[in-house]
Amino acid sequence: MNRDSNLFLRLHVDLALVGSVFIVCTIGLMLLYSASNGSSEVVFKQLVRMMIGLTAMLSIAQVSSRALLKLSPFIYLVGLLLLTAVHFFGDTSGGAARWLDLGIVRFQPAEIMKIAVPLMLAAIISNRPLPPSKRSILLCSLILLVPVFLIYQQPDLGSSLLVGFSGIIVLFLGGVSWRAIRYVSLFSLCAAPLAWVSIHSYQRERIRTLFNPENDPLGAGYHIIQSKIAIGSGGLYGKGWLNGTQSHLEFLPERATDFIFAVYCEEFGLVGVLMLMAAYLLVISRGIHVARNAQDTFERLLSASLILTFSTYIIVNVMMVVGLIPVVGVPLPLISYGGTSMVTMMASLGMMMSIHTHRKFYSRN
Repeated sequence: MNRDSNLFLRLHVDLALVGSVFIVCTIGLMLLYSASNGSSEVVFKQLVRMMIGLTAMLSIAQVSSRALLKLSPFIYLVGLLLLTAVHFFGDTSGGAARWLDLGIVRFQPAEIMKIAVPLMLAAIISNRPLPPSKRSILLCSLILLVPVFLIYQQPDLGSSLLVGFSGIIVLFLGGVSWRAIRYVSLFSLCAAPLAWVSIHSYQRERIRTLFNPENDPLGAGYHIIQSKIAIGSGGLYGKGWLNGTQSHLEFLPERATDFIFAVYCEEFGLVGVLMLMAAYLLVISRGIHVARNAQDTFERLLSASLILTFSTYIIVNVMMVVGLIPVVGVPLPLISYGGTSMVTMMASLGMMMSIHTHRKFYSRN
């Protein structure tokens, strides 16, 4: 047993984290098969993406936190270049240019920034005295706002807010004073009317729809209304796997991507939802364990920000699907159909695994 554990330690594999991810991904494949009306092709494509993500996770786990610290400016700059390329060569879909199509692969550079931004900010803050000075906060704010602005211009309000939030988490964990937080909060409230005017008309419509989706049941409110019907019809135990009517009769839009949680609720009910949240909690608790036992400031900031961002994805998607926040196009981690999000999520988990396994490896040697 010790020989096996030492082997996994030398390979920098955290079995608890990998096992938790495997459980969530297995649920995702089962759910995707149902959401796609039994399409083996869709499931196979997602399985390939999961394998690519798993390879990325295990590969990044071999890289020490010191190397990640040194690579952080390079990763951030590459992400900025890719975001800039989107504005000139982006592949337009649904009225938004968010993808780069390289022929053999099509991906969203915005997803990369959800790793690059906290990585870069953690590197900056960890190399300076804590709590961060005003100059450090201004520098971090500039580094944060540039990608947020580029992503917003695509337009992709949901991703821009999540990238911004991932950076704010690092600043908060770095020890930003409550006075600064109050000033920023006050400024945000004062700027809200300006933000309302500056956002796109369809984004304003989504916010209005949140409060009264029945006002336009066949238009802007259709997604939320059908999602609520699916969730409510699941009841306590659900209708059973492959027996969801809202998804199989194609009433529920985006059922394999943003609204896949509604499919899960309809088929597995409240009991199934609790089981899914328990599976997610295994991943989150492992991430918290890594952050608590990290060796230095950089490792603590990076691991804590990544696992909090992962948790935020879950919370935002669930709240969006049940109609508590506007539709912002955020996938359910490790479950929603898609490639870039899957790979970047697993890459972030690979960074946490690297921090944990390298610490244990060197402590035993």
